[in-house]
Amino acid sequence: MSGQTADEISVLELKSKMDAGEQVILLDVREPHELEICCLKNTFHFPMAELRFHMDDLEPYRNHELIVYCRTGRRSAMAAMFLRDAGFSGAKNLTGGVHAWSDQVDSSFQKY
Repeated sequence: MSGQTADEISVLELKSKMDAGEQVILLDVREPHELEICCLKNTFHFPMAELRFHMDDLEPYRNHELIVYCRTGRRSAMAAMFLRDAGFSGAKNLTGGVHAWSDQVDSSFQKY
């Protein structure tokens, strides 16, 4: 977890939670064309620029861990901070995004 904060989760930690059967709430903030390249299963998708318009959709998850991801983790870090500021205290950034997922978990995920 080198350099990782409490507001982040690594791809290996996420994979471990998924393998253990934990309910994981995922939010992809990439653009629609990026989803065609690769996407984690059972994911909500609200592009970063539209996130503020989908707060009601996320309301049922206000008190849960909500893992936000994107391509490399930059957009999702901003989105997770926005969500935490809006009262979603469990919002966490997936460190490294789908690039890290490809590197450390599933190499079939295409990098772009």
